Amino acid sequence: MTSSLHALFSKIIKVGRLTVRGSGGETHYGGGGGRSVTLRFTDEAAERALVRDPQLKLGELYMDGRMLVEEGDIYEFLALVKDNTLIEGLNLSMIVHAVARLVASQFRNRVPINHNRRNVAHHYDLDERLFGLFLDEDWQYSCAYFNPPGISLDEAQIAKKRHIVAKLLAEPGQRALEIGSGWGGMAMYLAESSSVDVTGITLSTEQLKISRERAARRGLAHSVRFELQDYYNLPTARKYDRIVSVGMFEHVGRLNYRRFFNKVNDVLAEDGVMVLHSIGQPYPAFYNNPWMEKYIFPGGYIPSIAEVVPFIEKAGLLVSDIEILPMHYAYTLRHWRQRFMANRDKAAAIYDERFVRMWEFYLAGSEMAFTHEAFHIFQIQIVKKRTAVPDNRNYIYEREAELKAFEQSRIPLDRIAV
Repeated sequence: MTSSLHALFSKIIKVGRLTVRGSGGETHYGGGGGRSVTLRFTDEAAERALVRDPQLKLGELYMDGRMLVEEGDIYEFLALVKDNTLIEGLNLSMIVHAVARLVASQFRNRVPINHNRRNVAHHYDLDERLFGLFLDEDWQYSCAYFNPPGISLDEAQIAKKRHIVAKLLAEPGQRALEIGSGWGGMAMYLAESSSVDVTGITLSTEQLKISRERAARRGLAHSVRFELQDYYNLPTARKYDRIVSVGMFEHVGRLNYRRFFNKVNDVLAEDGVMVLHSIGQPYPAFYNNPWMEKYIFPGGYIPSIAEVVPFIEKAGLLVSDIEILPMHYAYTLRHWRQRFMANRDKAAAIYDERFVRMWEFYLAGSEMAFTHEAFHIFQIQIVKKRTAVPDNRNYIYEREAELKAFEQSRIPLDRIAV
């Protein structure tokens, strides 16, 4: 093993046990008492690369099969590092890369170029068979709501839809908009449960196709429509009584928060209600994780609530309710990762082994952010008039009870004849 990698692991790993097999044989780190992980590096150049730029190279080396996890898995290794303190292990090369990314991020923030369609296609226009390997039966690709604890992923995704729709207070005959409609599950649930007319907009051609097919199968073509459209092109003449956005705001980007909420203000009816469901982090970030930016979500940014609320207020809107869900996405991601790994051979047949390792690293790293870095989900209810919603939260639980009754009679999509 290179002396620089040895020095790095010696400084980082104090709790738990890390065994590293590399160019110089086998070395052990940590005092035990926690997780136990074994890594193997296939070449000395991989060891040097990890030391120079761990934020990018860790994922790349794992993807390329040059860093193997022989005991435990990649989540356990990431969690082991986070169980310890990383700051002591910083070296000059890491600092240089961090500064360079900070400068590049600041430059992009000042010279905005809209690549929304391209960025969305990079992730969401992947082969639809891939998502079928790990998502629930309704293809909900956002945080589930594990209430009560211990329910299945499918039950938790239904609970998520129920919880959000309850907060919307939708009434029959209203017009609703979903910004970032995914594969159509939320829009269809909202239309069927509350008898409202729903328009869903997306930038993914693959999601658009599947959403339309699914709505047609449910016989909802008259009340649910999906369009390939960006939110900032929505015509201001058309008003919506209810607006919902789930798992889309992470792709808006800091520079566009003013534009986003100004558009919400333009298209939300005077007595309307919006529910915004997004991943949040505890503090504003200086720059995105470079591996995630390059391989998974180019152009994305996870906001803190402190970054979001000022733009809601500046748009002339009111925050009527905020709820924090701290661990529900960790549970969701663990279900996804376990399902994905159980179907890894099928994923490799669709793409290849390198893609499988990339996707495993993405799911493991995302889960670790919620278990170790205080990432969370926030749901913000937004109105123009304070009287648009009740002055207590009892209505949420009352609505949820009504929606549970609706769900008992709803036919699952897989039981509807094609």
